[in-house]
Amino acid sequence: MSEPFIVEIWGEPAGIVLREGNAYRFHAIARPFFELDGSQFATAGHARLAAAQLRRTGNRNTPRGTERREGQS
Repeated sequence: MSEPFIVEIWGEPAGIVLREGNAYRFHAIARPFFELDGSQFATAGHARLAAAQLRRTGNRNTPRGTERREGQS
């Protein structure tokens, strides 16, 4: 069994990828990545790419670095 690794997108944790047989399964740990939770990918890089694309399209109107975080006004 291979070691799990954390996927970060723009410095924010997105999920954990685990190898399962010949595939890599993405386990989301934050929004908006829950949409990918449980998805299987051919490579770990494909899992990271899917998370990056989801992040980009999920916040299309919000410039990078200006997202509000919980507890901030």
